Amino acid sequence: MIVVSNTTPIISLSSINQIELLKKLFGNVYIPQAVYDEIKSKTSFGYNEIDQDFFKVEKIKDRLAVNILLNDLDLGEAETIVLSKELEASIILIDENIGYEIAKSQNLNVERTLSLLIAAKQKGYILQVKPLLDEMINKNRWISKKIYRKVLMFCDELD
Repeated sequence: MIVVSNTTPIISLSSINQIELLKKLFGNVYIPQAVYDEIKSKTSFGYNEIDQDFFKVEKIKDRLAVNILLNDLDLGEAETIVLSKELEASIILIDENIGYEIAKSQNLNVERTLSLLIAAKQKGYILQVKPLLDEMINKNRWISKKIYRKVLMFCDELD
């Protein structure tokens, strides 16, 4: 299985010390150079974690496709979508709505960070999702109240 990730899922999982979930769920995770550079641009969540051996940094071949996507997306999102296509990825991890919708429109199998937490609970890698969501929010990761409730309801963790 080939999985390509954008910046936000890596930062969000790093913020709650759960980056290892990516390795447990997928083995290797491919990232474009722009995502690596974005995370390394400041010492924050993901800065050290991105250098773990299960992250594989790849260069994009189709610069034209990236440039076209830059009309709507930032460089990391554009390269993530193009790399997913170049590697024929099974899954692309992207949280931002516009990037998510564009990836979906290109028939890519898109997942978000919260979907990963649900999968991790289903596989027994974590016991509960709620404390992790709460910690993410406390670390300034934005989750709408509607999505928060929906995820907790799905996980049978709603009080």
